[in-house]
Amino acid sequence: MTDSPNTVQAERARSRIAMAWDSDVAHSFRRSPVALISAAVTLLLILSAVFAPLIAPHDPFNPATLNLMNGFTPPGQANMFTGETFLLGTDDQGRDVFSTILYGLRISLFVGFAAVAFALILGVTLGLIAGYVGGWIDTVIMRIADVQLTFPAILVAMLIFGIAKGITPPEYRNEVAIWVLIIAIGLSDWVQFARVVRGATLVEKSKEYVQAARLIGRSPFAIMMRHILPNVLSPVLVIATISLALAIIAEATLSFLGVGAPPTEPSLGTLIRIGQGFLFSGEWWILFFPAGVLLALALAVNLLGDWLRDALNPRLR
Repeated sequence: MTDSPNTVQAERARSRIAMAWDSDVAHSFRRSPVALISAAVTLLLILSAVFAPLIAPHDPFNPATLNLMNGFTPPGQANMFTGETFLLGTDDQGRDVFSTILYGLRISLFVGFAAVAFALILGVTLGLIAGYVGGWIDTVIMRIADVQLTFPAILVAMLIFGIAKGITPPEYRNEVAIWVLIIAIGLSDWVQFARVVRGATLVEKSKEYVQAARLIGRSPFAIMMRHILPNVLSPVLVIATISLALAIIAEATLSFLGVGAPPTEPSLGTLIRIGQGFLFSGEWWILFFPAGVLLALALAVNLLGDWLRDALNPRLR
């Protein structure tokens, strides 16, 4: 009696899961306490941001729910006027700091993931073209990358953000500020993807499987996408993981400087900038808790990226 197609597919799926579980990367992950803790912290913060409307006890950006009498309530203490208690205290407008952190975390993570995705797509595409095609195209792309590397990434992002904001009509600036921020950070971060992919492409295109693909009439686009790209993704994944932490920090820096997320959609950087103004007047919690969450997120993602780099590099095993 032959097995049904559904049974065969289920067996294949279980086989793939078993192979993934027994792989060297999975084994390294299970044996690394740093990787496990970093992944747990990252996952916890991501889930907290995704389900912020369900977790947050208040909507901090709905004026109808705010009470100015709750302003500057210390963490865990009852407000002397309203009697309400807030886990992490409130800011100057009476907003629950815990709720603002959850909603601000959503903006920071969204900008970070979107900026890295944009930089990855742009950098990998240009790196593949530069490495495979070569010639004057390679020269132009790499010289642009070299020029951009002479400037700090945060200054490049500020320049791009300023230019984009300047050409945007004033009535639409707050609406497109997040997308402009994503593009600015992405354009400042594509170079490392392009350089790594170009170097790997130069090595791969001289191998026999690429030459065989040319002999059977494969187009250059098909060779780059179906043959070379899968073999250069390992370092790209490592760079993307580390770049996520850098993108989140870049967003927080820009927002702290007042050129990032708009006040209507504050990120962790915006919350830190607001809290910095009250630090020396005794309301330390307005700055401390958003800064602590940003530090935990950046550190966890960075440590996860370091582990992934070591796990995917056979020379470091």
